[in-house]
Order: sequence, then C-alpha cells, then structure tokens
Amino acid sequence: MNRSNTKTRLGRKLLSRMRLLLVLALIGTFTNVPGQVANSLLSAAPKVSLSQPLTVRWRYASSATLNLTPAADNDRIYLPLAGGSIVSLSASEGQLYWKSEVGGEFSASPAADSKALYVASETTAADIANRPATGSLRALGREAGVTLWLKTLPVPIRGSLAMSDERIFAGAGNGGFYSFDKITGNVVWFVQVSSAFNCSPVISKHGLYIGSEDGTLISLEESTGKVRWRYTTRGPVRGPVAVIDDMVYFGSGDGYVYAVGVADGRLQWRTRTGAGVQAVKSVSRGLLVASLDNFVYLLSFRRGKSLWKRQLPGRISAQPVTADDGALFTPLSGDAGVVLALRDGKQVNYLPTGEASNTAASPLIIDDTVFLTTDQGLLAFSHPGKTKISNRP
Repeated sequence: MNRSNTKTRLGRKLLSRMRLLLVLALIGTFTNVPGQVANSLLSAAPKVSLSQPLTVRWRYASSATLNLTPAADNDRIYLPLAGGSIVSLSASEGQLYWKSEVGGEFSASPAADSKALYVASETTAADIANRPATGSLRALGREAGVTLWLKTLPVPIRGSLAMSDERIFAGAGNGGFYSFDKITGNVVWFVQVSSAFNCSPVISKHGLYIGSEDGTLISLEESTGKVRWRYTTRGPVRGPVAVIDDMVYFGSGDGYVYAVGVADGRLQWRTRTGAGVQAVKSVSRGLLVASLDNFVYLLSFRRGKSLWKRQLPGRISAQPVTADDGALFTPLSGDAGVVLALRDGKQVNYLPTGEASNTAASPLIIDDTVFLTTDQGLLAFSHPGKTKISNRP
C-alpha cells in the first residue's frame, strides 16, 4: 500500500473527527447546556415540522390538568394532575404505564431523566387553621412510579425544577434556593438569596440563573451556590433566561426585555414591550419574546431592535416550543395552538384543541410528536400519516 495514500486517509479521518468535536462544542454553547450533553442532543432534535399539517394522534382525557408543564424523557411524558396524581404515558401511543399518588398538591413543574421522575409538592394540615404549607421533593422510579427517596422541606418549591447530570435545583417560596443530590435527595447546598421564587432556573456552562418575585435576576455558582452577581428590575422575573455566548437575555414583569453580561451582570441593552414578559427563547434569527400584551416579538441579539411583532388572540404566559420552521404558542383562553414563522412572524399553522387552553403549561416536542395541555387533558399531535386516535381516560 502506498504510504502517502495511507497518511492522506489518516489525515482525513483526523480532520473529520476534529470537525465533529467542534460541532458538539458549538451545540453545547448555543443550547445552554454542558458540553457532555451535546451528544444526546444530536438524536434529540425534533423530527416534526411545525408549519406542516398536524392532527391529533392520541389524547389523554382529564379535567384535572394544572398550570404546570409536564416532564418528559426520550419516550415518555409525565402529566401532573390536581390532587397529587401524576401519570406516566407513552409519548408515541398514549399508553398508560402507571399512575402515582404523592399526596397534597404539586407546587412546581416536574423534571425527568432516564432513571427517575422528580416532583415537588405541598401539604397543609387540615386540622390547624392558617398553618403555612410545607413542601417536599421526591424521586419516583421511572418503571413503576414508586418513591425512591423523599425530602421534606419547611416551605414548598415553586416554579419549576432544573437538572444537571448529578443535581436538582429548585427555588422555594421563602427565597431559599436548593441544590439536591439526584441519587439520595440530600441537600448539597442551600442559600437564602432573595424574596420568594416562582421561577424556571437555567443552567449553563457559565453558572446557574434564577429570577425572583422582587424583580432580581441572580447568577449563582452551580457547585457552591455562591452569588456571582445580581441585576434588579421593577417586576417579577419568572421565565427561563436565554444564555448566548457572553450574554444573558431575560424578561421581567415590568414589561422590559434585558440583555446583561454573563461575567458581571452589567446591562447591555433593554427593550420595552407592552406588558410583562414571562417567556424569552433564542432562535436562529434573534430572541423570541412572548409578552402579556398578546404580542410576540423577535428582537435582535445585539441591540434588542424589533425585527417583527405579531398579535395573537390571547395572553401568552407559557414558554413557546420551536422547530426549524416555526414557533408554537398557546394563548390563554384560545382554542388552538398558533404557529408563527420565525422568518417574518406570519401565522403558518394552528393546532385546534377543541376547548379553551386556559393552562399556563408550555407545549412540548418529543421526537415526532407535539404535546399541548388543555383544560380537558393532554393532546398529542403528529403529521397525518402517523395519526392513531385513542382516548385515554
């Protein structure tokens, strides 16, 4: 064999491998997750086109849905219900795997990984008037929904849970913030940092970002909980932030969208909308913003300039879900999910629900299926060739 040809082939293989590593690193950067998660994201990319026709594939009927976003892993979705019940369903067929009762009421949106489901709940003693609610966090086994561990807390967790490979992060109603060990439920660290939390924490390679009801965005060290910096607005900060390169973008109840530096929290720009902002999401062309003035905005990353805005038929309090060709929003009191094109904001599709969507639960995409929570249950949409209607009680 020619030695120069062999060297050429080896060089090409090395170059190909270096390109793959670069792509994975970029994925880790632009999706706000640690680099070690990037491999899984390649297979987790949505296999659905939001602009193409979508019809109901299956539904799980229930009048006990909540203003909490379901949790999901690669092939299951976990729907929290009033009264402390949670159901595990097949994402593709809607088959019920199990139903678990945790007692009390759910206080935050759950989270799931390949091993367990993590749920936060609250209880109040019925025999003692005006007694403050207490909280708990527990892990349920993925296969049967049995409790693996339970951690009792002095006050309930609010907002939603966030996860890394080894930890669970959550804010409480008294302004305390926790880091829990996934395996044991033990508290790794606890910091009292603010007034009440009702937020969606976000983890990035730069740290942990949480918003408080007193209008402060706080950056913490993920490993210790040490406060890195704070930025204060004039309204509650509840939705998840978007971290892009060296900037953190977030919305506030004061009606502004903010861009601050990752390193020091210093303001770079702010842009006013018509009402409070609870949802921002980064997309290829800019920052997607859902405001309680019923408008969706696309802002430029650099200066917050409005590239387009579109009015929807109701208030938007839920985080949208996106694919390459559009963003799906669920206006309150509407009877459909609305898909806007990312390019110009024009409506390119809608997903009829048949009833009002008065919950603030965010839509989800798992593989080739889109999920919407309504007042009457959970709807799973897919492209018509894969539709298989089934009504689960």
